[in-house]
Amino acid sequence: MSKLVIVESPAKAKTIKKYLGNDYDVVASMGHIRDLPAAKLNVEVKNNFAPKYAIIKGKEKLVKELKERVGKSDAVYLATDPDREGEAISWHLATVLGLDLNEKNRVKFNEINETSVKRGISNPEVVDMGLVDAQQARRILDRLVGYRLSPFISQKIRRGLSAGRVQSVAVRLIVDREDEIAKFNPEEYWSIDAKFASGRRTFTASLTGDENGKVKIENKQQSDMYLARLDGADYTAASVKKGTRKKQPSPPFITSSMQQDASRKLNFQAQKTMKIAQELYEGIDVEGYGMTGLITYMRTDSLRISEEARSATNAFISSNYGAKYLPDKPRYFKTRSNAQDGHEAIRPANVAITPQIAKKSLTNDQYKLYNLIWCRYVASLMAPCVQDTVKVEIKAEKAGTDGFCIFSASGYSIKFDGFTALYEDAVDDGDSAGTFPEIKAGETVKLKELSGNQHFTQPPAHYTEASLIKTLEETGVGRPSTYASIVSTIIKREYVKRDGKLLKATELGCATTALLKERFQKIVNTKFTASMETKLDEIDEGKCNYVEMLREFYDDLEGALSKAKNDMQGQKIQLQEDITDIKCENCGRNMVVKTGRYGKFLACPGYPECKTTKPLVEETNAVCPECGGKVIGKKSKKGFQFYGCDNYPNCNFMTWDKPTGENCPKCGKSLFKGKGGLITCPDKTCGYSFKAPRKNAKKTQEDDNE
Repeated sequence: MSKLVIVESPAKAKTIKKYLGNDYDVVASMGHIRDLPAAKLNVEVKNNFAPKYAIIKGKEKLVKELKERVGKSDAVYLATDPDREGEAISWHLATVLGLDLNEKNRVKFNEINETSVKRGISNPEVVDMGLVDAQQARRILDRLVGYRLSPFISQKIRRGLSAGRVQSVAVRLIVDREDEIAKFNPEEYWSIDAKFASGRRTFTASLTGDENGKVKIENKQQSDMYLARLDGADYTAASVKKGTRKKQPSPPFITSSMQQDASRKLNFQAQKTMKIAQELYEGIDVEGYGMTGLITYMRTDSLRISEEARSATNAFISSNYGAKYLPDKPRYFKTRSNAQDGHEAIRPANVAITPQIAKKSLTNDQYKLYNLIWCRYVASLMAPCVQDTVKVEIKAEKAGTDGFCIFSASGYSIKFDGFTALYEDAVDDGDSAGTFPEIKAGETVKLKELSGNQHFTQPPAHYTEASLIKTLEETGVGRPSTYASIVSTIIKREYVKRDGKLLKATELGCATTALLKERFQKIVNTKFTASMETKLDEIDEGKCNYVEMLREFYDDLEGALSKAKNDMQGQKIQLQEDITDIKCENCGRNMVVKTGRYGKFLACPGYPECKTTKPLVEETNAVCPECGGKVIGKKSKKGFQFYGCDNYPNCNFMTWDKPTGENCPKCGKSLFKGKGGLITCPDKTCGYSFKAPRKNAKKTQEDDNE
């Protein structure tokens, strides 16, 4: 008897095959097998928005092979990922392969281990059409926005632009933040800071009040007044308050918090995080365990933990750390109200496979992310950290005067480390860590230093990928499966650029957002976009008809588009162009940077009288090893960066390696850095090369714990 199981990826197929044995044939569909073709809208608006799907180009042979396998099988199971996208892939497969949608042939695995896989196969379900309709509605919504709005903004701003329903909101968030930063007026304020000694120990404190109450120092004049007033004062501990406090662990990861922490602690971009998490979920060949999924499903907004996993983790904590590291009562985390709660939180599938056990079987990046997920999860079920706290108020009084000033200081020491033995968030609570000097009320303390320090209020911070994802989650824009693609799309479309870790709007992003805010307010409105996500959830749950939702949205969009076309006839938004110091060879004007279908290029601003254009190249300090000319950066026809001689075609030197800006110590020629950090001299007769040291190669114990 032959049974066929269809999954998305070969890695997942390999892991599942291990658990199901020879009676099952497990194959991969390689993701979606059909979609809306890109050439046209392919949505029949007048026919209840019926989508016109087609087999994805290049997958015809795969589909034929799948049909042949189905024909030879006694049973077929669709085991795609357990979310809307996975449900839609199963539906497409069932439709194309001629499977009965009323038959129970859909199986789901929240984690890929033997227990979960066998349980899933034993309990098949029918394809959930609520999930399918919700995914179809999202796909059609995005297609309507893209294909109806993109031509308009391309005509009004720049050829080749595209609009996105959710991406446009993300760009607006970044543009609005930059407007806030530009309009921000910093306010001056001062602090009076002191260093005191008690016995052999020192501590710092700041002026917080005087005989009239709380103190706010706004300028240098007020600061100098307090410094003069404190000259010659005596300092006494007016009050010493001791106590204890419990610091609770963070909950286990959901998709957004995992992406944020991986960005903050590992410097991973969201797409990279999700790619690695998918690998950990689908299965790794772990020494001593074989092919096994290491984490539960990574697209989730639920904080739920199964009782089975909780019990196993409690036993692990008790065995490896001691019973005192378990909380007095089990800790449960509350999932936010608009979460789908279809899956558990992101956790290790088998807590016994510690990061150190798995390390030799993982790539460096896989280990880093698994370590982060494992530590965060286990810590979430451990006892709180108990801290001894102390707050001291120092009274400054000057003989012969009635007034006084109050300095405040606080600190803590660890009484019981609890979950912090394993994992700790890098959050500054303002207190000083470490043992505070033993001070008693009424004790005289010695002033060591006293200074007035100027400060200015700071503008809102630029968005980073992590903070943007957090805002998208908090405002209800997007869902766990979309955060990474939102960020990558707005960067790819050049509405946003990376500046280190910061995300900054380009001029194109600002211009497009301004047009959408003026003419299509709903498209870039966070509340409206969040309400659309809620409606998709209602479709998922069978509470809303997706055709009615699409019709209402489409009518609004078409009305706004028709009005915008009429109001803006003959108008075009001019983008400010980057002026270079490169002279036009024809007319002598400074050339400007333009963007065309194939990327950026240099053009004469005198168009149409002067039509001179030339490629945009990257200047380097490197010298061509073959003719002594300049080495410049160029783009291939497919957009890949390479380096070549500017004397081309007279000199054909080219390399994919990047100039380092340094010269070979043996022959003096320019050095280049290639794959794996290998720095070489391009002169083969020289042969000089060395491996560049990795940055931050030295790891600390804290790094390992993160």
